[in-house]
Amino acid sequence: MVIKTDFFESAPTAQLAQKLLGVVLTVTTKVGPLRAVIVETEAYVGQLDAADHGYGGRITRKNRALFAAPGTVFTYQMHRQTLLNFVTQAVGDPQGILIRAVQPIEGLSAMTQNRPKTGPALTNDPGKLTQALGLTMALNGRLLPETPLTLSWDPIFQPREVQTAPRIGIANKGSWTAAPLRFLVAGNPFVSKQLKRDMDLDHYGWRSNN
Repeated sequence: MVIKTDFFESAPTAQLAQKLLGVVLTVTTKVGPLRAVIVETEAYVGQLDAADHGYGGRITRKNRALFAAPGTVFTYQMHRQTLLNFVTQAVGDPQGILIRAVQPIEGLSAMTQNRPKTGPALTNDPGKLTQALGLTMALNGRLLPETPLTLSWDPIFQPREVQTAPRIGIANKGSWTAAPLRFLVAGNPFVSKQLKRDMDLDHYGWRSNN
């Protein structure tokens, strides 16, 4: 079942970030669909969140999309890499979800052409996954249905366990540095900074064997 834009204001942002785990992200391309299942997200919860790009409510050219309608794509660049976010909540409330890691499930050949890596190193980071999927800043500010992206529920991908953790790379932000706003499929090898001893190489953290 395809996720529509009303999903992005149907619950608090942290809950939506958890609900996106196991959702399939499809990118329509000239060489065919590239499909990956979301295994890690981070929630950014608005003007009071010191790590949020909309902190304090100040609108700039770079963060304007974050203040747009729920279901808008918000992209920005860090270390020359594009990061993919989806805007949540009402217009003017700068909340969003960063897609932090995905597990490829279709179009692997095209992904490795875009990013010549194998295994988890292909998509276990927000900048790596956009490179592998060929996503660029051209998506910024567009509503999800107006993009080549589709999000859909797939009953195959149901996490056995969802873990929470502090967000990555958030330093010197007071209590927001350690806020448990990162969500991940426990044991999935494609999760950021996953230790090998914690990887579930049989089931990848899903209830069924994929």
